[in-house]
Amino acid sequence: MHSLTLDLLPRDTFAGLSLHERNDYLQKLAAEFSAKSGRPPFQLDKNALARLRRFYMRRSFADLEPSEANPRVVNSELAAALRRLGETIKASERKEDMAGMLKAELPGPLLREAPANDEQFSLFVPAIYDAALKDDVNLMDIAPFSIAKNRRATVIRYELNDSIITVDGSAEHGLATVFDYDIFLHMVSYLAEETRRYRIDESKGLRPSLPPRAYCPSASHILKFCRRSSGGKQYKSLEAALDRLAGTRVKIVPLYGGKRREVVNVPLIDKYRVVSSTANGHIDHVEINIPTWVYDSVVREKGTPQILTLNPDYFLITLGLGRVVYRLARRAAGRTEARYSIGEIHKRSGSPQALPQFTQMLKQLVAHSKMFPFPDYDLDFIDGQRGQLLRMRFRGEGAHSSKETSGALSFAI
Repeated sequence: MHSLTLDLLPRDTFAGLSLHERNDYLQKLAAEFSAKSGRPPFQLDKNALARLRRFYMRRSFADLEPSEANPRVVNSELAAALRRLGETIKASERKEDMAGMLKAELPGPLLREAPANDEQFSLFVPAIYDAALKDDVNLMDIAPFSIAKNRRATVIRYELNDSIITVDGSAEHGLATVFDYDIFLHMVSYLAEETRRYRIDESKGLRPSLPPRAYCPSASHILKFCRRSSGGKQYKSLEAALDRLAGTRVKIVPLYGGKRREVVNVPLIDKYRVVSSTANGHIDHVEINIPTWVYDSVVREKGTPQILTLNPDYFLITLGLGRVVYRLARRAAGRTEARYSIGEIHKRSGSPQALPQFTQMLKQLVAHSKMFPFPDYDLDFIDGQRGQLLRMRFRGEGAHSSKETSGALSFAI
């Protein structure tokens, strides 16, 4: 992006164009930017054009007439020289600024690039969707984390049909984020694989030991599983993520008429300790205690663990909201389709944004998915009886015929 350059009209030339000519020029500029940045062609809407017109015409010190910038400058030749200097400065600034503005207006990739040597690792990514801690509450129907990358200290409260769920973080570290949750998925994946091997040995008439209640991954293994690079920043952020996970608890209070009466309060991870560190102080190996509710839901004496396998590209989704939408689609749509109202997605995401801002962000996500496909599912909006619904349709091999569902109506949790 830093090497991308655009051929821009001077501001005074742009100002002399008619409204139609300005829009036509900006559309051509957007096409040039898309071609140079590897994006598909995209038609700007009237709101985007209006924002770009205002941005192109904004004034700065370099745009001011010499008499405005410094009333004492009255020499005509000096004034002309200052005007040319100002235009040169502004033209240089505008090229970089306009590229950034177009980047914000045009759809961008929803997935980041996979790290080097990523294809050498086989990924098995299950996520619990029917844990033993609850009868009617389902972890994939809500976001048991903050969807923002920035620190969030406030409690998330979900008021559902038969339960009230709160997600609370520690005062020191705040809530676990959707990206910290990757480590939780790694823990569940490890436990599921150990349980699978245990069942195989048991079926052979052997007497294997149950999977351990702690797992001791290396930091590099966690990063590899989560499809992250192995740079120093990643190692440094790993301990902070573990702190947030260890301090985050999920509390479920069933409402009157539910199947269960007891209140359940569980952690995402029980505790962790650093087993070894590198010479520069970064985590090398850790030991993480698996919470009882997770262990019991995977290592069952009878039956098959109720887990769903996620697409490994889930880890490449850059937006927290995108990950929430994928989890809802995977849980509700499976190999068919599911529909949620915008308000229902807003409620289940735990987003602190007001509904209008959240709606704009969700619509932007769907628009971007038209240019850059979303893992496993096609996203679009359809009209419902009470407003727009987000439809999530499975497009992979073995897709079943569509079924009429609505997340707001069909899934009581």
